Order: sequence, then structure tokens, then C-alpha cells
Amino acid sequence: MRLRRRRRSPILMFYVYVLKSLKNRIRYVGSGEDYFERLRRHNKGEYQFTKGHLPWELVYTEEYTTRSEAVRRERFLKSGQGRAYLDKILK
Repeated sequence: MRLRRRRRSPILMFYVYVLKSLKNRIRYVGSGEDYFERLRRHNKGEYQFTKGHLPWELVYTEEYTTRSEAVRRERFLKSGQGRAYLDKILK
């Protein structure tokens, strides 16, 4: 009997990303499935908060297997302790 090989479906990953404004050096923390696409959209001015601080550069990412993990980490990085953590690792 010949076994059929199963095709693997692509594994969906979720990311937390940190952008830095080249205009005024502020930071933006977000999450999603495709951080390169999100960076492109931020730089096109498609998001209310970030459109006034163009252009943006990607400075940090983290990868997670579930959306809930990524959102939880995004919330932490937006907290006081999370901002302190980012200050420490991004310097």
C-alpha cells in the first residue's frame, strides 16, 4: 500500500511589532498577522494615530502562535513596565 503525503497548510503566526517614527522618534506598538503589510499601511497614512508621524520604521518584532498571546503581549508593551522594557532593549 502506498501512503499519500499530506500537504501541509501554512502555519499562521501572529506578531507584535514596534515602529519608530523617523519624524519625531515616538514609538508605536501593534499586533497582527503580517507586520510588513502593517508597516506599509502605516506609512501610507491609513491609520489615524500614525498618519501624523510619518515615516515609520520597524524596530522590533516578536512571534506568537495565537492571536490572544500576541494581543496580551501588545497590551503589556503598552503598559509602564512594557515601555520600560522596550526602552532598555531598544537602546
